[in-house]
Amino acid sequence: MLTSDVDRGRATWWVIGAVLGAALLFVAYSFVGTLVLAAFVYYATRPVYTRLKRRVRPPSLAAAASLLTVALPILALVAYAIAIGLQEFNKVTNRVDLGSYEAALAPYVDVSTVVDDPSSLLDDPNVVDTLGTVGSDALTYAGFIGNGLLHAFVVFAIAFYLLRDGPRLARWLQSRFADDRGVFVAYARAVDRDLYKVFSGNILNAVFTGAIGAIVYSVLNFFAPAGSAIPYPALVGLLAGAASLIPVVGMKLVYVPVAAYLFGTEYLAADPVYWFPVAFVALSFVIVDTIPDLILRPYVSGRNLHVGLVMFAYIFGPLLFGWYGIFLGPMMLVVVVHFARLVLPELVGGADIRPFAVDPGTLTELPMEQSEPVDAPAAEEAPAED
Repeated sequence: MLTSDVDRGRATWWVIGAVLGAALLFVAYSFVGTLVLAAFVYYATRPVYTRLKRRVRPPSLAAAASLLTVALPILALVAYAIAIGLQEFNKVTNRVDLGSYEAALAPYVDVSTVVDDPSSLLDDPNVVDTLGTVGSDALTYAGFIGNGLLHAFVVFAIAFYLLRDGPRLARWLQSRFADDRGVFVAYARAVDRDLYKVFSGNILNAVFTGAIGAIVYSVLNFFAPAGSAIPYPALVGLLAGAASLIPVVGMKLVYVPVAAYLFGTEYLAADPVYWFPVAFVALSFVIVDTIPDLILRPYVSGRNLHVGLVMFAYIFGPLLFGWYGIFLGPMMLVVVVHFARLVLPELVGGADIRPFAVDPGTLTELPMEQSEPVDAPAAEEAPAED
């Protein structure tokens, strides 16, 4: 009778656990883009946090400063680039009927007018009326803007707590899942190391590349013939740096369309001058693309994963999952590759992978707060209390 009651109790708890797990999976699926972006922001800002926490106290202040220093400028650049793109799309729709595409993007075009050429406010003789118009446009789409701000808040909140409480989470995971063969610790360390290299190292390379591109294109524009200037040269350079996150084909996704635009402009001109688009292509390929990739990337970004696999992860991720696939694709690649490398041989070989039956405090902590996440002693534990 006692055994029956125990089995019934265990079955009840299993059902409750399954329901709670399904609820968590549903929430994660509903906000998968937000969660993936939060993980990306965490890895992008972790190097700055690792250095700031040694000098800034409490840890909460160091985490907040890291997010303000790194993540906010990146997201602001992406938002501004999208707004500019929508403005240019609106100019095209005034001349060409794009049918369903125009109807689908019309609300976003209206929202983008909020950031349409901020410098024009300084030249407007009636700044109050201009600000009133901008404010009314923003209020018209307050729901859309509010939803975006809510997701941004969730992204930064998750990244903040991962930065501040990473060691505590690592200790909890290790105490529950670490095994006596060290497979879990090795797997977690390898995944953490390569996610750090894929995101954080490449972010640093993208910053350098974007700065080089912005300078090169801005200087080149001083010598542009009339009617042949690079549109938004600094923005094009920064976007080229952001696109360098995608291996092999990255920056070409930016400067090849711009080059096609410049060649098309010269082709339609009454007196075409082709030296400017040729110079743009040459400088883009040599100075903006090749030199940073050969000199900077080896120093700031590891090559632990095959570059072809990473390239396909960046390509198929957005195709399968949408905009957040550019982050989810590499994450899935890292998780699957190291599972096949470390865990699968243990499972196929019939090894019994069990959690530790000893005090987990005697183990090496998982590397969730290392500035250089390699197979080395664990990083200094950050204080859990403010």
